[in-house]
Amino acid sequence: MQAISRRLAQQQSLNSPSSIASLKFIYPLSHHYCGADRPRYESTLATRGVGHLVRKGTGGRSSVSGIVATVFGATGFLGRYVVQQLAKMGSQVLVPFRGSEDSPRHLKLMGDLGQIVPMKYNPRDESSIKAVMAKANVVLNLIGREYETRNYSFEEVNHSMAEQLATIAKEHGGILRFIQVSCLGASSSSPSRFLRAKAAAEESVLKAFPEATILRPAGMIGTEDRIMNTWAHFAKKYGFVPLFGDGSTKIQPVYVVDVAAGAVSALTDDGTSIGKVYELGGPEIFTVHDLAEIMFDMIREWPRYVKVPFPIAKAISTPREILLNKVPFPLPTPSIFNLDQILALTQDTVVSENALTFNDLGIAPHKLKGYPVEFLISYRKGGPQFGSTVSEKVDPDSFPGFSR
Repeated sequence: MQAISRRLAQQQSLNSPSSIASLKFIYPLSHHYCGADRPRYESTLATRGVGHLVRKGTGGRSSVSGIVATVFGATGFLGRYVVQQLAKMGSQVLVPFRGSEDSPRHLKLMGDLGQIVPMKYNPRDESSIKAVMAKANVVLNLIGREYETRNYSFEEVNHSMAEQLATIAKEHGGILRFIQVSCLGASSSSPSRFLRAKAAAEESVLKAFPEATILRPAGMIGTEDRIMNTWAHFAKKYGFVPLFGDGSTKIQPVYVVDVAAGAVSALTDDGTSIGKVYELGGPEIFTVHDLAEIMFDMIREWPRYVKVPFPIAKAISTPREILLNKVPFPLPTPSIFNLDQILALTQDTVVSENALTFNDLGIAPHKLKGYPVEFLISYRKGGPQFGSTVSEKVDPDSFPGFSR
């Protein structure tokens, strides 16, 4: 009883006006960081762009950027880099996912405590989409897939979902920016269904959300990519890489980190990118053969190719597309022999002459040779210091910690 009486006496003394005055003297409530007479986070939301959102801190991951971003497709290849760039500037990132709880696990370490928020949702359930957008002020749609499955077609994944997200974002009323990631070469006249669906998505998004920004990245290169990794794995397994046609198709691959930086740059500008389309290609144009040469050089294997004419490549890859919805079991995911990608390679895919590019976003893209493709050293025979094409072995004394 005496302990309870002492606690009550302490609480009454703390609630007294004199105690509060003394606390104010020690910790002044009118300090510019926080306080009862000054809102901690003032709302200065801009109607165009998010350049005028209230910010707090020095700009690092423990700061407050004012951005609350819902990133659809965050668990994919590009998504992890976009989340990382948003989180390191102090943004809160809402991560919708539809797989297991482990799908977004690797993203949580990219931001400060509580800043990366995984939220399970169903892309076919409108109410769950609204739930993951409820607290956001910007939305990025990175959803895309270059092959079909029994459950999701090209049109549903790449077009219908984008249209639905843009419509819901507009109805939300508090979404200031919408970033739609399309694909370089998207056109209604493309031989590729994937690129036609992306073109239709661009039109639908701009119709539903006129203030949206469209980004068209070229084929992206990076640690988890599906270009260089696919080639390297195929070359290590079979000893060669198939070149469709004669490998002379021109492409303009881009480092994935540059695309993520472009998305964040468009998101945080003063509104100059609103309603515009940007084509994001690397600084160099390669043929498919040239890019494969870079891969072989990095994995230190002798370059061997088998030129596969387009008609034969189409014939090899067509059976999967025919049987996809006719057999009672899922078919393997296509890697190199993907019919839609083969059709896309029948045309050059480079940045248009008068298009808005990285330069308009204030970004200088990296050249591919060097750091962007160093992840391929994991495919070298005998370890990172060796390989089939190395003519001389490295001196063991050069390894740190090694002594004879």
